[in-house]
Amino acid sequence: MTKTPHISVQHLDVHIGNQHILKDININIPDKKVTSIIGPSGCGKTTLLKSFNRLWDNTADVKITGKVLVDGEDIYDPNAEVTHIRKKMGLLSQRPYPLPMSIYDNVAYGPRIHGIRKRQVLDELVEEQLKATGLWNEVKDRLNTSATRLSIGQQQRLCLARGLAVGPEIILGDESTSALDPVSTAIIEDLFISLKEKYSIVLVTHILRQARRVSDYIIFVYMGKIIEFGPTEEVLLNPKQELTKEYVKGYIS
Repeated sequence: MTKTPHISVQHLDVHIGNQHILKDININIPDKKVTSIIGPSGCGKTTLLKSFNRLWDNTADVKITGKVLVDGEDIYDPNAEVTHIRKKMGLLSQRPYPLPMSIYDNVAYGPRIHGIRKRQVLDELVEEQLKATGLWNEVKDRLNTSATRLSIGQQQRLCLARGLAVGPEIILGDESTSALDPVSTAIIEDLFISLKEKYSIVLVTHILRQARRVSDYIIFVYMGKIIEFGPTEEVLLNPKQELTKEYVKGYIS
């Protein structure tokens, strides 16, 4: 773990309406590792992930206190610049949402927003990220066709390529293989494992087998609290906390 982790959460509390969803969360996310957040449905996994990227900003009745430091900067500081923060993070949702445009324009969309206009630079970026996500050989002869014509597994990899094209430091995944078939799931999992050489990756998953396959570290969340955090094998095979033992044995669902 680095001395200054990419994400450091300090005394984070999240209320949505009258519900206290996250309770005094304190965690340092390891740099250039895959960290999975596990726990039963409704425990606060996705709420925690969304808090890393200020994705609650436009949701009514949400109150957030505490700090989320990204590269040492508190993203909830009133003076924090949100666009700058979000550029550091790529988000992969449960289902792919390709933009209603060509494959090429999907990947080039973010760089164009950030001021890149030269065709040669965009061409290189598009090719680089499509190769990084294993799509290039599948789509290189049809870059100008609609992204919606891709299979759902290809669409998810395209959305990952689109996120990587803006140069993030962190990849967030919210059950990002839940809508995919087993073959596409395996491809995405392999991508996460290879991408950790360049990125810090935080995933929400409800599948313990997947968490064990792809993760270096596990965060177990239960009823809005972090119950246990540590290396994957340690948490899943030799947990310290009784609640974690019950969850990994399937007694809590």
